[in-house]
Order: sequence, then C-alpha cells, then structure tokens
Amino acid sequence: MNVLKPHLQSTVFTLLERNKSQRQIQQLTGIDRKTIRRYQAIFESKKLAAANSPMVTAGSEPIGTQIPPSPRPPAIAASGKASTFNFARSASEPHREWIEQQVRLKRNAQAIYQDLVDQFGFAASDESVKRFVRALRHIDPDQFDRLEFAPGEEAQVDYGEGALTRDPKTGRYRRPRLFVMTPRYSRRSFRRVVWKSSKQVWAQLHEEAFRYFSGAVSYVVLDNLREGVITLDLYEPEINRLYEAMLEHYGVVADPARVRDPNRKGTVENAIQHTQGTALAGRRFESLEAQNEFLMHWEANWAAKRIHGSTR
Repeated sequence: MNVLKPHLQSTVFTLLERNKSQRQIQQLTGIDRKTIRRYQAIFESKKLAAANSPMVTAGSEPIGTQIPPSPRPPAIAASGKASTFNFARSASEPHREWIEQQVRLKRNAQAIYQDLVDQFGFAASDESVKRFVRALRHIDPDQFDRLEFAPGEEAQVDYGEGALTRDPKTGRYRRPRLFVMTPRYSRRSFRRVVWKSSKQVWAQLHEEAFRYFSGAVSYVVLDNLREGVITLDLYEPEINRLYEAMLEHYGVVADPARVRDPNRKGTVENAIQHTQGTALAGRRFESLEAQNEFLMHWEANWAAKRIHGSTR
C-alpha cells in the first residue's frame, strides 16, 4: 500500500477540500488515482465526523464547507486568427528561409536584423524585420498552450540577483539575492532583496508578499530551491516543514516545478529578467532598504503599468 508523506497527505486533503476531482489532483501532484481514492475516503470520513461532532463551535466551519476557488480553466491554444501580413511586399522576404532558421533557434528580431545587415547588406529598417518575424511566429507559434488563470489562483516565486549594494559589514559593494513573487493573473510583482536566504527568510518573504497583495493565492509554483524543497523527486518532492506549515496556515498548495521544465515558471523568470535588465542594470545602492524602496517605487510607477505581450 502506497502511504503518502505527511506534506502530500495535506496537499491531497487541501485539494479535495477545494472540490478538485481525482483527475485534477493526479495532474497537479502526480499521485496515482488509486492512492487518491483511498485518501478521499479518509477525507470523507473526517468530514462526516466533523459535521456530526457536537463540539463544533459557533461560527466555525467543518472541513470541506469553505467556498472553493474556481477550478483551473483549460489551456487555450495560441491565437487561431490567420495572419494578414503581406510577406511578398516585405524587404525581408528574399531572406525568408534564413530568417526562419534563426527564429527556430530562438533568436530575437533585433539580433536577426543585425546579422542581416552584417552578412547580407540589408538596407531596410529593423522595424520591418520585427514585423516579418512577428508574422512568422504568428503562423508557426511555439507548441505550448497558453494557460488562463483566475484572480488569486496561482503565483510563481524565484530568486534572481539584485543590483550592487554596499555591504554594511565590509563596506564593499556586492549583489544581494532578489526575491520575486508574480501572480499569474495580474502579472504584478512583489520584489525584495536580502543578503542571505534560509528556510526562515524564504517563508517570511512569502508572508510579506501575501500582505503586499492583500491576500494569498491557491497555488505557489516554485523552483527546487533548498529553502522550499528538501528532496527532489518527480512525483513526491518533499517540502521543508517550516515552509509547509506557513503555506498550510494560508491554505496554499506548493507546486514545485519539474526539473528542466522552463515553461512552468516562465512568468516569474520573465519578471526577474525585466527587473534586472530594466530597473537595476547599472545602478548601485548604499543599503538594502534603499534598493527595496526603489523597487517598490519602480513597480508602482512603471512595471505595474506595463502591458504584457501575452495580454495584448
């Protein structure tokens, strides 16, 4: 008999409490349905016992009676409208085969334009190349479904690098760690730089992010960092107990991204790249507090107002 570890039992019970089907739970956790059915029977018996218990206090709700969040909507395929771009009139058309090869190599339009100029004496503008590349990607998009998410459903978290900051102990400049949480629906981001991370700091940063967003999400997708995941496993990654307890307090389910699955955590990785390349590049700060204050200002005045490509 397959006995789940305590943190996975807690995850299954939380998902059942939110009216997730056995199929949905299997997709989210990788646990086989036979095991899920067994724990669903345990869950139902506990719920029945709680409902019949005379010890329930006024105003409290038995397990399973809370209003569940909306289920995850199905994946929506990438745009289905036919492109109206006139390839024949584009100055890039004579180089189409070469450009298609570069697009398949994941090169961006600006890099393709620069090589067109250097290698082929291309005389048209970079904007014409951008339009051509955009049209190519429209008719042959990457084979990944774009997922739509409800408000408060999922957030992604990860670490990047902050800008050079003076270390109060040594007086020298060095880079702190940059924590970022990005909800999938709003694409707003909470950012905080810290000198060192630990299990305690990792949990505290999540709580600060929840306070910033005025509420927790249903799922948190995280990398396999030691601060969050103790044991790396495709089907049963073990979450550290402190982090698990914090998530349980807020009713959040951890969803560690599988190794070598870059698309699972792309939203927060894009947010980190945008922060490092746009907000922090070339800057220095005299303290962590100064950098965190700047990041809050930048989010409110610039990043939050940005229109994301996936929502256009």
